[in-house]
Amino acid sequence: MSLIRPSRDEDLPAITAIYTHHVLHGTGSFETDPPSLEDMTARRADVLSKGLPYLVAEQDGKIAGFAYGNWFKPRPAYRYSVEDSIYLAPDLQRQGLGRALLSELLVRCEAAGIRKVMAIVGDSANAGSVGVHQSLGFTPVGTIESCGWKLGAWRDIVIMQKTLGLGDTMPPLDPPSP
Repeated sequence: MSLIRPSRDEDLPAITAIYTHHVLHGTGSFETDPPSLEDMTARRADVLSKGLPYLVAEQDGKIAGFAYGNWFKPRPAYRYSVEDSIYLAPDLQRQGLGRALLSELLVRCEAAGIRKVMAIVGDSANAGSVGVHQSLGFTPVGTIESCGWKLGAWRDIVIMQKTLGLGDTMPPLDPPSP
């Protein structure tokens, strides 16, 4: 049984290890050098400082994955739009954890005042990520072909979006702080 909860400082070594695996062996992230624990700590602090969620999936007392939303772009006008990120321990993929993490992330993003969530899926062959996003109502926006070189090949990115809550039907009432 998995528990989805807000991340804590003590989760950062496991989060860093999971992400390191994906940087070195996967195409979901276009980073090529794994960030340090200090880098990951600073990145998490940045997300939390914006009032945005940074979650973990805990399974049998171990961190099985993590997910967070961060502004789609750094300019303040984008503060109602986030890009999601989801990473799972490699041995725990295709068990529903990604869907559970993303589902809870969407709930918490909406509660934080977010109106639009973007998925920038690394590698158009990443059927698992595309599928989990589609299963939760994300729609394709487009594909940027061959925009990244990783693991010896050109990689596409797939852009998907999902509207939350009131979307663009009215101005925000309580704006997230820039």
